[in-house]
Amino acid sequence: MYKRVLLKLSGESLGGPSGKGIDEASLNAAAAEIAAAVREGMQVAIVNGGGNIFRGLQGVGKGFDRVNGDKMGMLATVINSLGLAMAIRSQGIPAEVFTATPMEPIARYYVREAAVKFLESGGVALIAGGTGNPFFTTDSGAALRALEIGADALLKGTRVDGVYTADPEKDPTATKYDELTFGKAIAERLRVMDQTAFALCEDGDMPVIVFDMTRPGNLTRILRGEAVGTLVHK
Repeated sequence: MYKRVLLKLSGESLGGPSGKGIDEASLNAAAAEIAAAVREGMQVAIVNGGGNIFRGLQGVGKGFDRVNGDKMGMLATVINSLGLAMAIRSQGIPAEVFTATPMEPIARYYVREAAVKFLESGGVALIAGGTGNPFFTTDSGAALRALEIGADALLKGTRVDGVYTADPEKDPTATKYDELTFGKAIAERLRVMDQTAFALCEDGDMPVIVFDMTRPGNLTRILRGEAVGTLVHK
Protein backbone atom coordinates (compact mmCIF):
# COMPACT_ATOMS: atom_id res chain seq x y z
CA MET A 1 0.00 0.00 0.00
CA TYR A 2 2.87 2.36 0.81
CA LYS A 3 5.97 2.42 -1.37
CA ARG A 4 7.83 5.31 0.27
CA VAL A 5 7.36 6.52 3.83
CA LEU A 6 8.89 8.96 6.28
CA LEU A 7 9.27 7.33 9.69
CA LYS A 8 9.39 9.72 12.65
CA LEU A 9 10.97 8.30 15.79
CA SER A 10 11.22 10.11 19.10
CA GLY A 11 14.59 10.35 20.77
CA GLU A 12 13.08 8.76 23.86
CA SER A 13 12.22 5.62 21.86
CA LEU A 14 15.96 5.05 21.38
CA GLY A 15 16.61 5.61 25.07
CA GLY A 16 14.99 2.40 26.26
CA PRO A 17 12.92 2.22 29.46
CA SER A 18 14.46 5.39 30.88
CA GLY A 19 14.14 7.37 27.67
CA LYS A 20 17.63 8.72 28.29
CA GLY A 21 20.80 8.25 26.27
CA ILE A 22 21.00 5.51 23.64
CA ASP A 23 19.86 2.04 24.64
CA GLU A 24 21.57 -0.64 22.54
CA ALA A 25 18.64 -3.06 22.65
CA SER A 26 16.14 -0.38 21.57
CA LEU A 27 18.46 0.84 18.83
CA ASN A 28 18.94 -2.65 17.42
CA ALA A 29 15.22 -3.48 17.66
CA ALA A 30 14.32 -0.37 15.65
CA ALA A 31 17.03 -1.16 13.10
CA ALA A 32 15.72 -4.72 12.65
CA GLU A 33 12.17 -3.44 12.02
CA ILE A 34 13.40 -0.92 9.47
CA ALA A 35 15.63 -3.46 7.71
CA ALA A 36 12.74 -5.93 7.43
CA ALA A 37 10.60 -3.28 5.74
CA VAL A 38 13.35 -2.37 3.27
CA ARG A 39 13.86 -6.03 2.38
CA GLU A 40 10.20 -6.12 1.32
CA GLY A 41 10.93 -3.38 -1.20
CA MET A 42 9.84 -0.38 0.84
CA GLN A 43 11.65 2.98 0.71
CA VAL A 44 12.16 4.32 4.23
CA ALA A 45 13.40 7.77 5.24
CA ILE A 46 13.76 8.56 8.94
CA VAL A 47 13.63 11.67 11.10
CA ASN A 48 14.76 11.20 14.70
CA GLY A 49 14.00 13.39 17.66
CA GLY A 50 16.71 14.23 20.18
CA GLY A 51 14.87 14.36 23.51
CA ASN A 52 16.86 11.44 24.93
CA ILE A 53 19.98 13.61 24.78
CA PHE A 54 18.86 17.24 24.86
CA ARG A 55 15.63 19.07 24.16
CA GLY A 56 15.87 22.76 23.30
CA LEU A 57 13.12 23.83 25.67
CA GLN A 58 14.96 22.16 28.58
CA GLY A 59 17.50 24.94 28.61
CA VAL A 60 15.06 27.85 28.71
CA GLY A 61 15.33 29.42 32.17
CA LYS A 62 18.53 27.50 32.92
CA GLY A 63 20.99 29.79 31.23
CA PHE A 64 20.19 28.87 27.59
CA ASP A 65 18.31 31.06 25.20
CA ARG A 66 15.81 29.27 22.95
CA VAL A 67 17.86 29.66 19.76
CA ASN A 68 21.02 28.05 21.17
CA GLY A 69 18.99 25.45 23.03
CA ASP A 70 17.35 24.42 19.77
CA LYS A 71 20.75 24.25 18.06
CA MET A 72 21.87 21.78 20.75
CA GLY A 73 18.69 19.78 20.18
CA MET A 74 19.43 19.65 16.44
CA LEU A 75 22.88 18.21 17.18
CA ALA A 76 21.26 15.62 19.44
CA THR A 77 19.19 14.39 16.48
CA VAL A 78 22.40 13.98 14.47
CA ILE A 79 23.92 11.81 17.21
CA ASN A 80 20.80 9.61 17.27
CA SER A 81 20.78 9.33 13.48
CA LEU A 82 24.44 8.32 13.33
CA GLY A 83 23.81 5.59 15.89
CA LEU A 84 20.70 4.29 14.14
CA ALA A 85 22.46 4.36 10.76
CA MET A 86 25.22 2.13 12.13
CA ALA A 87 22.65 -0.28 13.58
CA ILE A 88 20.80 -0.44 10.24
CA ARG A 89 24.06 -1.13 8.38
CA SER A 90 24.74 -3.98 10.80
CA GLN A 91 21.49 -5.50 9.46
CA GLY A 92 22.99 -5.48 5.96
CA ILE A 93 21.03 -2.45 4.71
CA PRO A 94 22.79 0.70 3.39
CA ALA A 95 22.10 3.79 5.49
CA GLU A 96 23.28 7.38 5.23
CA VAL A 97 22.77 10.41 7.46
CA PHE A 98 21.78 13.70 5.79
CA THR A 99 21.82 16.92 7.80
CA ALA A 100 19.85 20.15 7.41
CA THR A 101 23.04 22.20 7.83
CA PRO A 102 26.45 21.25 6.37
CA MET A 103 28.39 18.85 8.62
CA GLU A 104 30.76 17.08 6.24
CA PRO A 105 32.52 14.74 6.85
CA ILE A 106 30.25 13.72 9.74
CA ALA A 107 27.22 13.41 7.47
CA ARG A 108 26.01 14.45 4.02
CA TYR A 109 24.34 17.80 3.51
CA TYR A 110 20.65 17.22 2.82
CA VAL A 111 19.64 17.80 -0.78
CA ARG A 112 16.22 16.43 -1.68
CA GLU A 113 17.32 14.86 -4.96
CA ALA A 114 20.28 13.10 -3.33
CA ALA A 115 18.13 11.68 -0.52
CA VAL A 116 15.49 10.44 -2.98
CA LYS A 117 18.14 8.84 -5.20
CA PHE A 118 19.55 7.03 -2.16
CA LEU A 119 16.07 5.76 -1.22
CA GLU A 120 15.50 4.52 -4.75
CA SER A 121 18.79 2.60 -4.61
CA GLY A 122 17.54 0.60 -1.60
CA GLY A 123 19.16 2.63 1.17
CA VAL A 124 17.69 4.23 4.29
CA ALA A 125 18.04 8.02 4.41
CA LEU A 126 18.20 9.43 7.94
CA ILE A 127 17.45 13.16 7.70
CA ALA A 128 18.79 14.86 10.83
CA GLY A 129 19.07 18.35 12.23
CA GLY A 130 15.38 19.21 12.13
CA THR A 131 14.60 21.96 9.65
CA GLY A 132 17.92 23.63 10.39
CA ASN A 133 16.06 26.47 12.13
CA PRO A 134 15.15 27.15 15.77
CA PHE A 135 11.53 27.23 16.97
CA PHE A 136 10.56 24.22 14.86
CA THR A 137 10.11 20.76 16.35
CA THR A 138 11.30 17.53 14.78
CA ASP A 139 7.62 16.72 14.15
CA SER A 140 7.47 19.78 11.91
CA GLY A 141 10.75 18.71 10.34
CA ALA A 142 9.32 15.26 9.67
CA ALA A 143 6.22 16.73 8.03
CA LEU A 144 8.36 18.99 5.85
CA ARG A 145 10.69 16.17 4.74
CA ALA A 146 7.79 13.79 4.08
CA LEU A 147 6.29 16.33 1.70
CA GLU A 148 9.64 17.11 0.08
CA ILE A 149 10.56 13.51 -0.74
CA GLY A 150 7.07 12.65 -1.96
CA ALA A 151 6.31 10.10 0.76
CA ASP A 152 3.05 8.19 0.62
CA ALA A 153 2.59 8.62 4.38
CA LEU A 154 4.25 9.94 7.52
CA LEU A 155 4.52 7.21 10.15
CA LYS A 156 4.98 8.29 13.74
CA GLY A 157 6.42 5.47 15.83
CA THR A 158 5.60 5.85 19.53
CA ARG A 159 5.26 3.72 22.66
CA VAL A 160 1.45 3.64 22.44
CA ASP A 161 -0.73 1.98 19.81
CA GLY A 162 -2.38 5.08 18.40
CA VAL A 163 -4.10 8.36 19.24
CA TYR A 164 -6.32 8.48 22.33
CA THR A 165 -8.81 10.97 23.73
CA ALA A 166 -6.33 11.48 26.59
CA ASP A 167 -2.96 10.10 27.68
CA PRO A 168 -3.68 6.37 28.17
CA GLU A 169 -0.73 6.07 30.55
CA LYS A 170 -2.38 8.60 32.86
CA ASP A 171 -6.12 8.25 32.18
CA PRO A 172 -7.56 4.70 32.25
CA THR A 173 -10.81 5.94 30.66
CA ALA A 174 -9.02 7.18 27.51
CA THR A 175 -10.33 5.64 24.29
CA LYS A 176 -8.45 5.07 21.06
CA TYR A 177 -9.29 6.58 17.67
CA ASP A 178 -8.97 4.19 14.75
CA GLU A 179 -8.94 7.22 12.47
CA LEU A 180 -9.65 10.94 12.65
CA THR A 181 -9.26 14.09 10.59
CA PHE A 182 -6.53 16.70 10.93
CA GLY A 183 -9.24 19.24 11.72
CA LYS A 184 -10.46 17.20 14.67
CA ALA A 185 -6.92 16.55 15.90
CA ILE A 186 -6.14 20.28 15.75
CA ALA A 187 -9.47 21.38 17.26
CA GLU A 188 -9.17 18.94 20.17
CA ARG A 189 -5.46 19.69 20.61
CA LEU A 190 -4.56 16.03 20.61
CA ARG A 191 -0.90 16.16 21.59
CA VAL A 192 0.54 13.56 19.28
CA MET A 193 2.24 15.93 16.87
CA ASP A 194 2.52 19.68 17.20
CA GLN A 195 -0.04 21.90 15.50
CA THR A 196 2.43 23.14 12.87
CA ALA A 197 3.16 19.57 11.78
CA PHE A 198 -0.54 18.72 11.58
CA ALA A 199 -1.22 21.87 9.54
CA LEU A 200 1.62 21.06 7.11
CA CYS A 201 0.33 17.53 6.60
CA GLU A 202 -3.25 18.71 6.15
CA ASP A 203 -2.23 21.31 3.59
CA GLY A 204 -0.09 18.78 1.71
CA ASP A 205 -2.64 15.95 2.02
CA MET A 206 -0.04 13.79 3.79
CA PRO A 207 -1.69 10.99 5.81
CA VAL A 208 -0.20 10.32 9.24
CA ILE A 209 -0.24 6.95 10.99
CA VAL A 210 0.52 6.91 14.70
CA PHE A 211 1.50 3.44 15.91
CA ASP A 212 3.42 1.41 18.48
CA MET A 213 6.95 1.03 17.13
CA THR A 214 7.94 -1.26 20.02
CA ARG A 215 5.67 -4.09 18.83
CA PRO A 216 7.66 -6.33 16.47
CA GLY A 217 6.33 -6.42 12.92
CA ASN A 218 4.10 -3.33 13.18
CA LEU A 219 6.08 -1.31 10.65
CA THR A 220 5.92 -4.04 8.02
CA ARG A 221 2.19 -4.57 8.69
CA ILE A 222 1.51 -0.91 7.99
CA LEU A 223 3.51 -0.99 4.78
CA ARG A 224 1.49 -4.01 3.65
CA GLY A 225 -1.71 -2.02 4.16
CA GLU A 226 -2.89 -3.63 7.40
CA ALA A 227 -4.84 -1.48 9.88
CA VAL A 228 -2.38 -0.60 12.64
CA GLY A 229 -2.51 2.34 15.01
CA THR A 230 -4.49 5.49 14.18
CA LEU A 231 -4.83 7.02 10.72
CA VAL A 232 -5.04 10.83 10.61
CA HIS A 233 -6.19 12.26 7.27
CA LYS A 234 -8.00 15.15 5.60
